[in-house]
Amino acid sequence: MTRAAQAIGRRAAGRNPPLPPLLFFTDPARTPDIEAAARRLPRGSAIVYRTFGAPDAEARARRLAQIAAARGLLLLIGADADLAARVGADGVHLPERLAGRARRLRRPGWIVTAAAHSAWAARRGLAAGADAVVVSAVFPSNSPSAGAPLGQLRLARLARVAGGPVYALGGINDETARRLLPAGLVGLAAVEALRT
Repeated sequence: MTRAAQAIGRRAAGRNPPLPPLLFFTDPARTPDIEAAARRLPRGSAIVYRTFGAPDAEARARRLAQIAAARGLLLLIGADADLAARVGADGVHLPERLAGRARRLRRPGWIVTAAAHSAWAARRGLAAGADAVVVSAVFPSNSPSAGAPLGQLRLARLARVAGGPVYALGGINDETARRLLPAGLVGLAAVEALRT
């Protein structure tokens, strides 16, 4: 999966801001050892830390920021620009319902990504100022919130009409990642495929 993400990222090089080819999305149930998984990510990847209301969210975000700095990774905080600013993160990731706030949350040097579950949502997120959208679910996923999978052909069509950079999330693993090489993406995203 990492090789496929890096191949996609090379084709998308030169974007401003530069976007990582691989996003690791945290999940308290499906990625219990977030810090160990973060330490295994290849240089240039990003951690998308979704706190889900964890009482130790700031302490964990600070540890992830240290890991990111030491390993040449980026750190995006899910849905909490204030926490991202406090811990010195590299930006935020917004759920689809908050994508319209992308431009207002922007800070100098930040990357802002937004979730999208349809072509309409992808266009909306990008028009609202997101640097990229993360489209899901592409393949069958273990996520409790995953809808019907788009599949690689519908994803490729969506990427063509979105109006900006698109990541794929949902059921991405070593096998499915290779199938997405021609889809016109900026990168890949995963939860379980990147855990330890």
